Amino acid sequence: MTEIVLGVGASHSTLMNTHWEQTLHKDRAERFRDALKTARDELAAARPDTVILVGSNHFRGFWLDLIPSFTIGVGECVASGESGTPKGPLPVDVPLARYIAGSLVEGGRFDAAFSARLQIDHGQSHAVQYLLDGLDVDLVPIVINVFAPPLPTLDRCERLGRAIREAVLAFPGNRRVAVIGSGGLSHRLPWPDWREPHGDDEEFMVGAWLDGRTNWQDYDVRRREIIRAAEAALNPEWDDEFLSLVERGETHRVTGLTTEDVEKTAGNGAQEIRTWLLMTALLDHAPGRRLAYEPMPEWLTGMAVAVLDPVHTEERQR
Repeated sequence: MTEIVLGVGASHSTLMNTHWEQTLHKDRAERFRDALKTARDELAAARPDTVILVGSNHFRGFWLDLIPSFTIGVGECVASGESGTPKGPLPVDVPLARYIAGSLVEGGRFDAAFSARLQIDHGQSHAVQYLLDGLDVDLVPIVINVFAPPLPTLDRCERLGRAIREAVLAFPGNRRVAVIGSGGLSHRLPWPDWREPHGDDEEFMVGAWLDGRTNWQDYDVRRREIIRAAEAALNPEWDDEFLSLVERGETHRVTGLTTEDVEKTAGNGAQEIRTWLLMTALLDHAPGRRLAYEPMPEWLTGMAVAVLDPVHTEERQR
C-alpha cells in the first residue's frame, strides 16, 4: 500500500547561502534555519521512501522558448547548482513519477508535461539542501510555472494536487510518500512581465530568459546584481493570513484569488504559494503546524516553514 505520510511547506532564498554574513536580522534568520532543521527531522521520522518535491522555475531549468504550466520529472533530474545550492544528478522514483504522469492523462483530468531529462534550480534544490539533508529518498520533481505569465490559476493548482493524491494512493507499489512545497511567501522580485519589458534591466532579463538555455550562467552575474539592488516589499499580514489557512486546513480558500490579486497584495514572488497549495491538496488539506515565520527584508522574502502531519491529525480527530 502506498500512503502519504507528511507534508512540508517552506520558503527558499539563495541569499541564505551567498549573503548569510551580511544578514542584518540574524535572530530571525537563525529561527528560520532552525525551523528547517526541525522540519527535516520530522521528515526523517516519517521515514519516506519518496518525496514529491514541488517547486517553481527561475529560468535556469525552463526558458521562454518552452514554458509548460506543470512539468513532472519522470527520468533523469539534474540540479543546476546556482548560488551554493546542490549541483548534479538527483535520484528519481521513476516508476511512481511515470505512474502519476500516466494517471493524470488517462484519467482525462490533466495533460501535464513530463521530462525524462529535467533540470531544476533552487526552486527545488534549496529544499534538497536543507530539508532532505542526509535523507536517503528518491524524488518525484514537479515544476510549476509561477514567473512567466499567463500562470496556471490557483484553482487549477489545487485541482492538480488532488488529482496527484488520487494517483499516489492508487499506485500499486509500496511507498511511504512525503510532499514538499517550496516557495513564497510575500516578496517582489525585480522581474518584468516578459511581454512588456521596460528599460535596460528588464530587456536584459527577458533576453536571459529567452536565450539562456545553453549558457544561462553567462547571465547570472548581472541577474544577481539586479536582484541585490531591489528593495524589499513584504506583506507580513498577508503571510500571516495565508499561514493561518494552512494551520486550519483551509488553503483551498485562496483559489478564489486571481493572479493579479496575489501580485498586487503580496508581490510577484508570492505566486509561489501555488507550490504550497498543491502540497496541501496532496495532503487532503490536513491542518498544519506553523514552525516559523520571519519577515526577512535582506532576503526580499517572508520566510515560513509549516508541517502537515496526517497521521497525528487523524489521531486527534478520533
